[in-house]
Amino acid sequence: MSKKLFLSFAAAFIMVIAGGLYFSPADAQKGAPADKPVKVGQCYDCHSDIKEFHSSGKHAKVNCSTCHEGLNNHLKDVSSKPVTKMDLATCGKCHKEEYESLVSVDIDSRAKVEKATFKSRSPLFDKLLMPHGFTKEHAEPRSHVFMLMDHLIVDRAYGGRFQLKDWKEIGDAKGAEKNLWSTLIDKDPASSDQKAFLPQTATAANPVCFQCKTQDMILDWKYMGDKDPRAKWDRTSKVVEFARKMSHPMNCFTCHDPHSTQPRVVRDALIQAVVDRGEGTYPYDKEKSKKITMKKVTFRDGFRAIGVLNKPDSVLLCAQCHVEYTCNPGINTETGKPVGMDNQVTNFFSWVNVFDYNKKMADQKYKDFRHATTGAALSKLQHPDTESFWGSKHEKAGVECKDCHMPRVKKGSKSYTWHGQKSARYMLKDTCVKCHPYWTAKEAEYQVDAIQNYIKGKMTKAEFWLGQFIDAFAKAKSRGVSEVTLNEARKLHDVAHTYWEWWTAENSDGFHNPDAAREALARSIDASQKGIKLLNDAMTPATAAK
Repeated sequence: MSKKLFLSFAAAFIMVIAGGLYFSPADAQKGAPADKPVKVGQCYDCHSDIKEFHSSGKHAKVNCSTCHEGLNNHLKDVSSKPVTKMDLATCGKCHKEEYESLVSVDIDSRAKVEKATFKSRSPLFDKLLMPHGFTKEHAEPRSHVFMLMDHLIVDRAYGGRFQLKDWKEIGDAKGAEKNLWSTLIDKDPASSDQKAFLPQTATAANPVCFQCKTQDMILDWKYMGDKDPRAKWDRTSKVVEFARKMSHPMNCFTCHDPHSTQPRVVRDALIQAVVDRGEGTYPYDKEKSKKITMKKVTFRDGFRAIGVLNKPDSVLLCAQCHVEYTCNPGINTETGKPVGMDNQVTNFFSWVNVFDYNKKMADQKYKDFRHATTGAALSKLQHPDTESFWGSKHEKAGVECKDCHMPRVKKGSKSYTWHGQKSARYMLKDTCVKCHPYWTAKEAEYQVDAIQNYIKGKMTKAEFWLGQFIDAFAKAKSRGVSEVTLNEARKLHDVAHTYWEWWTAENSDGFHNPDAAREALARSIDASQKGIKLLNDAMTPATAAK
């Protein structure tokens, strides 16, 4: 591959963040003739805020016409807006190996595995999360290329509106990336209202959900999803209309600045936590935060922002999604009133570990939902892999996400970063054994199993005792135990719930930080048992007499 060809793929992204170019994947020009190369200096005349990015970066010689359509017409008439290509295949024209690995399917990792089964991670999930929408379907993750597809078809999101045309499409990776809407059925294309189409489904999706599924909305979404006359979408937009305009999973420019190739983040809530709130890239390691920094760069008078890293750090890049974040309406714990999507707390990164989480959310006066049996205000944890990894033995040793999930591999004489993002379990020779050469791949797997089996045992015990606590609460309430006592029990429910669900939401079965997992799950069990004793004591004749 020539250097010229290698450099030619990304210039069209020059204006993705900076410049007010309109795009809509569903509205892209189809069959239009390829644009002739343009004079990049003409683009700088209007888009001066990204000139430094492009002109001094590795893509400086890439012409804008490579990835934008309609540039020639735009230069003749600025009202004729060009279209920015958002698909991964555009980058894959030059970065073939990276693209092919990203759209590969991890067949070893089973598809559509519901967490709330007795053979999966969380057999009592439905009981412990009632009545949250996640109880309708909460499947274990699979290959990243399916992240948008899986969001659209999951039973908890759109009431069963979007379905696969054929179950054969469930493993069509390139279809999920290139032709997503040709693989799906919309049961009511004339309506944009959220409603149930199938029994035992929920309509829990909202626009913030998409922040971790795609960045196709990047030009039309203001920083933090706030309302703005220039924004086509915001946190309160009709989510069905929003969904229909999204086409591509995990766009390359989420982590790679298309102008300069610098490592960057675009997830607004992460930028807010690290920069706006000043909590740093590693909030529990101030020295590391000084070495790995994030600079917030805004465009269009603050309409958009990106966070540029001073050096590559895959922990920060993966933290755009693999964190605990708030993404739905909830409850104001001070007033008891609903919190709607118009409140910025519905797009919030707590950016703390499991032991500090409840305090952080108490400061926000926010909880996600009330439990159906106890009425306790609880959090719905997402996937706090980053916060779990902080302080672990691997993190302290300098290991990053990429070392275990995106290793450097060889194809012939060429070395490249494998972009499939799957568990190290499926590529032990390229991950664990590289740092532990005294192990065979089988011995490395034995080590992984030892940790995960131990922590899964603790998760199951925590679930059991939390279930017993909920049963004890129902019994106590039916017997007329005072509201004062029930409120004390609800506080313990919140503690026990957070320390348990953090680890069923986290994706490694405790491997990212087994010491923290063990301690937190033990605290969950303690809180549940304390709550059971509180309620049982309140139901004894001697206590009732007092």
